[in-house]
Amino acid sequence: MNSKYSKLATKIKAEAKRLGFFACGAARAEKVDKDTARRVRTWIEKGGNAEMGYMANHTDKRLDPGLLVPGTKTILSLAMNYAPAEHIPPEGYQIAAYAYGRDYHEVMKEKLRELLQRLNEADALPPLPADGNAEIRTFVDTAPVLERYWAWRCGLGWVGKNHQLIIPHAGSMFFLGEIFLPFELDAYDEPMRNHCGNCQRCIDACPTAALGEDKEFDSAKCLSYQLIENRGELSDEAKRTMGNCIYGCDRCQQACPWNRFAIPSDNPDFMPRRELLSMTKEEWNNLTIEEYRRLFKGSAVKRAKYEGLKRNIEAAGTPPTGDKG
Repeated sequence: MNSKYSKLATKIKAEAKRLGFFACGAARAEKVDKDTARRVRTWIEKGGNAEMGYMANHTDKRLDPGLLVPGTKTILSLAMNYAPAEHIPPEGYQIAAYAYGRDYHEVMKEKLRELLQRLNEADALPPLPADGNAEIRTFVDTAPVLERYWAWRCGLGWVGKNHQLIIPHAGSMFFLGEIFLPFELDAYDEPMRNHCGNCQRCIDACPTAALGEDKEFDSAKCLSYQLIENRGELSDEAKRTMGNCIYGCDRCQQACPWNRFAIPSDNPDFMPRRELLSMTKEEWNNLTIEEYRRLFKGSAVKRAKYEGLKRNIEAAGTPPTGDKG
């Protein structure tokens, strides 16, 4: 590599830190390992993606980043902390902490683009290959990219039994994004060893048994899937176990001992609006579509749509008819 770019990996990480990213790592863009490819294909074949049909699309590109973006040589994985400093009061209806503030897709995309802009302004990045067939691309949870796999390959952390990326001494409350680069770096990071050990607190805390030590994640059973992605009637199990949850579920993260190290984010984009924190159950029960649009403008909660959120609120306000065990 040209001596001008001999410290490129270090420069990228330093600039990422200045922009507010908690962690940044790099890996060579290669096909995913055979065991991961086999698990992904088997999970899809068994319907583990439930009604999320998009997760079964472009499997070849998920397993080979060179097919998604031809010419990619390096993948950067970046993590941004969203651990909340304030929570919705426990007696109120609950939404997952990741959706407290602005939609993370937009925040992360802006930050990834700003990182590239700063590196370009500093003339820190090598020129694109002369053949014109390569490009730099950014992704945030909207393309066929195995985000947690690449975060692991880039040395950010490991994928825990709750199927979340866990960063040591920081926890799992992080948004992930990737930058695909058409050139190699001077240094790459090593995957991290799994540190879950014999702990299975997340498995025990999962209200619908969607997690298991020796089984793949069952999307259809997951309470978060039921309350966000499911467009039909909630499952009986979801109704029975949702409690005050009306959007998503953080129970596996709340149970994870690594999250005791989480430092609350100071990013204003991820902080909840005062109105959201003060919402009473009566106000939720009477939520109009106009209020919904105003309260969740630019929010990830819109993923569930107004009808889905009202369905969840109604179910949360209806006492269970009995425990089906």
